[in-house]
Amino acid sequence: MTRITLDQANRIIAAGFAKGSELGLKPLSIAVLDAGGHLLAFQRQDGASTLRPQIACAKAGGALGLGVSSRKIGDMAADRPTFVAALGPIAPHGVLPAAGGVIVVDDAGLAIGAVGITGDTSDNDEACALAGITAAGLNAQA
Repeated sequence: MTRITLDQANRIIAAGFAKGSELGLKPLSIAVLDAGGHLLAFQRQDGASTLRPQIACAKAGGALGLGVSSRKIGDMAADRPTFVAALGPIAPHGVLPAAGGVIVVDDAGLAIGAVGITGDTSDNDEACALAGITAAGLNAQA
């Protein structure tokens, strides 16, 4: 299994910010976690609010912990709100059921990390995560 390198994490962040600028988004914060859920890299743009690091990590960490994107966790929360609400206290970074947390996979489809982005709408956050993953030459979980 491969892993996300610091260089790739920094490329994900730079490309995520570039996509946000291209779309004219609010200030973004981007976290990249390794496969074990450990923070590999984080940056927040000037003007990003103070809770953004925790939100970005909760999107990425929740996705890794459940094996699905944070968008799918949001769908899950609609059907099983008590279950999803109970996950936050037991997850190292928490769980945030909103789009913007995307699992990064290797060529065999195994998780090698995750990206969490916050700052604009959840759909825009997710678009920036996907752009960053692609720009780093990596693959997002389908």
